[in-house]
Amino acid sequence: MTPQNTRLGIWMMVATAFVFAVQDSLSRHLASEYNVLMVVMIRYWFFAAFVIAIAARKAGGLRRAVATRQPVLQIFRGVLLAVEVCIMVLGFVLLGLIATHAVFAAYPLIVAALSGPVLGERVGWRRWTAIMIGLAGVLIILQPGFAVFNPAALVPMLAALMFALYGLLTRYVAREDSAAVSFFWTGTAGAVTITLIGLWFWEPMSAPDWGWMGALCLTGVLSHFTLIKAYELAEASAVQPFAYLQLVFIAAFGLLIFGETLSLNVIIGACVVVAAGLFTLWRARVVKA
Repeated sequence: MTPQNTRLGIWMMVATAFVFAVQDSLSRHLASEYNVLMVVMIRYWFFAAFVIAIAARKAGGLRRAVATRQPVLQIFRGVLLAVEVCIMVLGFVLLGLIATHAVFAAYPLIVAALSGPVLGERVGWRRWTAIMIGLAGVLIILQPGFAVFNPAALVPMLAALMFALYGLLTRYVAREDSAAVSFFWTGTAGAVTITLIGLWFWEPMSAPDWGWMGALCLTGVLSHFTLIKAYELAEASAVQPFAYLQLVFIAAFGLLIFGETLSLNVIIGACVVVAAGLFTLWRARVVKA
């Protein structure tokens, strides 16, 4: 068992947020040049290879990793995450990194809202208030009713909803299966699904972009490694708030690399969403204690 080290765990989460931001920037570049499904498919091949390698090194090997008591739910989780990644990357192309992530930051609020009906957990009035405030922040970002509303703005909201459901199902299957089993099925089921679809959208890729694709795959593996280490070293409640730093890194990359703009409504809305999300995390910790 890894000794607890909260400070190092926090730094690992900060590193994870940075690597995820780099990964999303690479995805945005490649998906603007090639089909989204092909880009995600190649990324998933490396992710699946990483998952299988990790499982093979653990006690019991692949046989133990495959042994789930909930195969249908585990496969559904893997498929759900693969589809969510495709939708998220599509959002990068349609809206840019900054706007997409500003809306996507609402997913912890959706998790809190759905934890009652899905997991049977009690959500008190304080967290419901934070959820409503956070969703108001999303409306500030999207600005429905101002000028012509862009339907593409709903893409990251759909991704946030799907990722929230994935997170809730992960907690649900954890009642029967270990984290190692869930991690294995996430990578393999997702890779099989996206391959069956993505192969039909294969496009020739230039040599420089193959280099960027290699970097994308490496950051995908690195981000999952640092995330695993962060949760090994410290409690989730201690490190999770620092995941919001990804928004800061994303804003920097969006502004400096892709020439995106940071409008006032996005800044205000993102601050409201993040504040509400941090409150729900804090409140959940208090209730658990």
